[in-house]
Amino acid sequence: MEQQCTFVLDGHLFGIPVGAVQEVLREQRVTPVPLAAPEVCGLANLRGQLVTTLDLRSRLQLPPRPAGERPVSVVVRTGDGAAVSLVVDRVGDVVTPGQDSLEPAPETLRPAVRELLAGVCQLERRLLLVLDVDLAVAVGGAAA
Repeated sequence: MEQQCTFVLDGHLFGIPVGAVQEVLREQRVTPVPLAAPEVCGLANLRGQLVTTLDLRSRLQLPPRPAGERPVSVVVRTGDGAAVSLVVDRVGDVVTPGQDSLEPAPETLRPAVRELLAGVCQLERRLLLVLDVDLAVAVGGAAA
């Protein structure tokens, strides 16, 4: 299994393939988009390129981020080459799970989370939830 860039959301450890990560941003100015899906924070100007910004807490139906916590943005490239910024609580390390360590997501995970995972890996002390980038960035249309 390829190296994973890890990040934390609501105390859970997630990973995305390092090859999908373009960059990590500490500060990002985002312009809201009227009538966008609830998980869409808005658009960010990344050196002249407009990038959709998604709040992964909202996307995964996790509780809102506590007031005062400063999120971090992980800019990823999707399978079709589009750049999308994912807002997470904090970025972790790069880890290299064992070659055949990816297992299906357990049924005990909430469906909103389980449906967006490529699988899970048991690390030394924690379970790594491996996010499927293309599924995670596929959000609904306009708000009703």
